[in-house]
Amino acid sequence: MTTYHRDTNRMEKETLKEKTAKGLFWGALNNGTMQLLNIVIGIFLARLLTPSDYGLVGMLAVFTAIAGALQESGFTTALANMEHPTDNDYNSVFWFSAIMGWVSYSVLFFSAPLIANFFHHTELINLSRFLFASLLFSSLGTVPAAYLFKNMMVKETALLRITSLIISGVVGIVLALKGYAYWSLAWQQLLYITLTSLWRFFIIPWHPSFHIDFKPVKRMFPFSYKILVTTIINTISQNILTFIFGRLYSAKVVGNFSQAFKWDTMASTFVSGTVSQVAQPVLVEVNNDLKRQVNVFRKMMRFTAFLVFPAMFGLAMISHEFIILLISDKWIESIPLLRILCISGAFLPFYTMYQNLILSRGKSAVYMWCTILLIVAQVGLIILCYQQGIVFMVSVYTAITVLWLGVWQFFAHKEIGIRFIDILKDLCPYLLTSVAVMISTYLITMWIQSLLLLLLTRVVLAALLYYIVMKLGGSQTLKECLNYFHRKRG
Repeated sequence: MTTYHRDTNRMEKETLKEKTAKGLFWGALNNGTMQLLNIVIGIFLARLLTPSDYGLVGMLAVFTAIAGALQESGFTTALANMEHPTDNDYNSVFWFSAIMGWVSYSVLFFSAPLIANFFHHTELINLSRFLFASLLFSSLGTVPAAYLFKNMMVKETALLRITSLIISGVVGIVLALKGYAYWSLAWQQLLYITLTSLWRFFIIPWHPSFHIDFKPVKRMFPFSYKILVTTIINTISQNILTFIFGRLYSAKVVGNFSQAFKWDTMASTFVSGTVSQVAQPVLVEVNNDLKRQVNVFRKMMRFTAFLVFPAMFGLAMISHEFIILLISDKWIESIPLLRILCISGAFLPFYTMYQNLILSRGKSAVYMWCTILLIVAQVGLIILCYQQGIVFMVSVYTAITVLWLGVWQFFAHKEIGIRFIDILKDLCPYLLTSVAVMISTYLITMWIQSLLLLLLTRVVLAALLYYIVMKLGGSQTLKECLNYFHRKRG
């Protein structure tokens, strides 16, 4: 009997391990391809458009994101946390999301003149009404997104997102070439959201019915509303600087910040997006085995550190030649902002890990209050120092973001007993190695005059040095990644 249970547990563990590996593989492929496509599309659009064009669209981001959070209302996470959600559960959330999509769009449609007046740009009236229409389509994709996430259908998610990005990106570039200015960005965003939502809806086996019952929504709400509040607060956090800059400065300043923030987010999202697609479902699956959950969490933290530190510190190192070569010197004012944001971007994926751990333990209230207090601290300090200028404000934002990880660690220790010293042991080798590699690469290559040669040399040399150090240091994460790719090729 003991042998049977031991064999069964081993089989379950291997199944979970393989499921996680596949999810990470497709998550990495998905996010890697998405970021590569975003880079290509972003280069074309940044060369064709002006900082003011980006600034106008960037001013509206916070409204679209908050409305999107309201229509989703935390039910994607609530469904993912349910062991066996029923058709009625999915159907209830679908109709709730659809109704909220229409309500949100109606409110924002009539609020467009107020938004334009706040930012002192009358062109935002028509632009916002057009861009906010994406809410009507994204509401159709809420439940399909939850279904894909719950069932770890990462491959399908990857394919539909990549296809949608290619189509919307091509349309945006063509419109930019024809002189449509900021409208090309608006069309790109609207088309991407529409295609993604509709294709999610058609690739899953579940479809809604007209038997509308909101009892499941009411049952999930005590959990989901905390996710909703936290998502809104997160949205404010991610857009607070753009919002403040849009009020205080010109569209050009907002555009330069938006450009820096975009490249920083693309790089950090590659890692956080890769891990987040599997983190919560896996952590929920091992929720009843505390020791195993700690091991899984630490392993994911090491994998995250292995990727994010060299990626973000590397981007900071090459930011000057990267911006000048790829999107031209008209964006030169975004370079110092990008360098600062890369520091916070290096730590943001760990937020994803801690948050998924807390949610897997069913502590959505902790998740909510940790996030709310972070935003209060950020907003408070930013308001106090806004007169010091944009660079100083971004620096303060970055410092708070890094230091707040200590709060998440406190609650992680409280939930599963994971020690701070263990987290340091997991992260520091990758952190110190990445810093040392980037400094060495910078010093070795600083004599190169050609920007193109400098960019290519720094990327290749940094990657090679990092690999060599990891190899010589016997990095287990590197070994597991190489073994997995060897198995895939075999």
